[in-house]
Amino acid sequence: MKLRDLLDQNISEFGAYPLLFFKEKTFTNVEIRQYADQFAAGLLKLGVEKGDRVIVCMPNCPEVIIAYQGISRAGGIIVPVMFTLHPKELYYIALNSGAKAVITSTYVLPNVQKSLEGLTMVPNLILVEQPTNDSAIHFYDVMMQNGFNPSIDETPEDTAVILYTSGTTGNPKGVLLTHKNLYSNANNSAKHSQTERGTTLGVLPFAHVYGLTVSNISLLTGSSIVIFPNFDITEVFKAIEKYQVKSFSAVPTMIHAMLSYPYAGDYDTSSLESVGSGSAPLPVALIYAFEKQFGAKVYEGYGLSEAAPIVTAHRKGMEIKPGSVGIPIPGVEVKIVDENGAEVPTGEVGELLVRGDNVTPGYYQNAEETLRVLKDSWLYTGDMARVDDEGYLYIVDRKKDLIIRGGFNLYPRDVEEILNTHEAVAEVAVVGVPDKRMGEEMVACVVSKSGVSATEEELIRYCQEHLAKNKSPRHVVFLESLPRNGVGKVLKTHLRNTVAQMMIQ
Repeated sequence: MKLRDLLDQNISEFGAYPLLFFKEKTFTNVEIRQYADQFAAGLLKLGVEKGDRVIVCMPNCPEVIIAYQGISRAGGIIVPVMFTLHPKELYYIALNSGAKAVITSTYVLPNVQKSLEGLTMVPNLILVEQPTNDSAIHFYDVMMQNGFNPSIDETPEDTAVILYTSGTTGNPKGVLLTHKNLYSNANNSAKHSQTERGTTLGVLPFAHVYGLTVSNISLLTGSSIVIFPNFDITEVFKAIEKYQVKSFSAVPTMIHAMLSYPYAGDYDTSSLESVGSGSAPLPVALIYAFEKQFGAKVYEGYGLSEAAPIVTAHRKGMEIKPGSVGIPIPGVEVKIVDENGAEVPTGEVGELLVRGDNVTPGYYQNAEETLRVLKDSWLYTGDMARVDDEGYLYIVDRKKDLIIRGGFNLYPRDVEEILNTHEAVAEVAVVGVPDKRMGEEMVACVVSKSGVSATEEELIRYCQEHLAKNKSPRHVVFLESLPRNGVGKVLKTHLRNTVAQMMIQ
């Protein structure tokens, strides 16, 4: 099945119903299909052909869903781009992808226009709002076309989406995701989690693979989505109460924000049964605190862009093991290997490999990186992990985040889990910085809770009460906030550089 088939199947199975809620507007699934067909016809008239790339760069709104479906129906390839990116990053993506068109909003327009400067082939600029001059085309003018005939010859093996990675170690890499990758992952994830039909919250960016897949799951299950252009904590609580939301997917920073919201008790959240968490590690302390405050389960899972993205998750009726990211979803295999590629015994730490219909065929115009991460049909994730005797997966750390101090491997997450239980710590990230004597030294970067404080010595001593001395940080630095990307993942490369400079000074 192809991406464009999701909406057709949704209508065939569930009939007409309100699919999207956005501010004061409601859009039915039938309306979205009609708009998507019209938009596809408009793209074809603009010269978009099968296989052409179309960038979509704007905050969540109904037009994002319409654009995704329209691009797919026209045979194009969706290039979702986080609207928070710097113009230099946008420029590289536009150049590398050779985009035929860019769909955006006035909120991002200055950065987008700046990013397109210097391109030899300037793509069509399509603006959701009415343009003030002729430099852009109005989204709804493109959508005025009729007579669309969805006869584009595509196969499930064709590329549906090119998703550019964050580029923390260089230029972003374009992850190729086929129709088969995305459909199989959404379908198997829905089965694994036993997702029920209802209304969910679209708080994850649709430009991120996690948010994209959650929207695909909603189409498969006949669910409705309350769309949020940004994570507004008050509006989230209002929506849970108004729509009697039973479950939604989030990232750890959102779960933390809900716990920290002082007016949470003013809203009826009794309908909430579970929250799925992914994209970044979730501290165990947050899981316990959330369940205690809201009476809702937290199902942590694991995924990555190259796996479209969901690999493992907890599910209803199975034991929740805090610290674990659950078991593989149907159709996905995992194994843990050493530096030589040999599988390690149960319980031992090694690199996580993934195989299944969800795994990318490679990177766009980057054969070298493709060969590096794909070997004998296995995806080398770069994540260090272990599996217990019941098949539950535990992510220990990113391979590149491993700290080697005096020849010993140290895993930042061990320290992060301990410090997250301290009463004075709101958030923490642990990084390694260069050290002449030990090779690397461990530094804990802490954001303090409001009204509560602790000294560097106190926090180091707290770690040593729970961990071996050689596994505890030697330094603690206090920051106002941690650097994060658009979905709340801590940018550890940026943090390492910042802390290294601080230590020199």
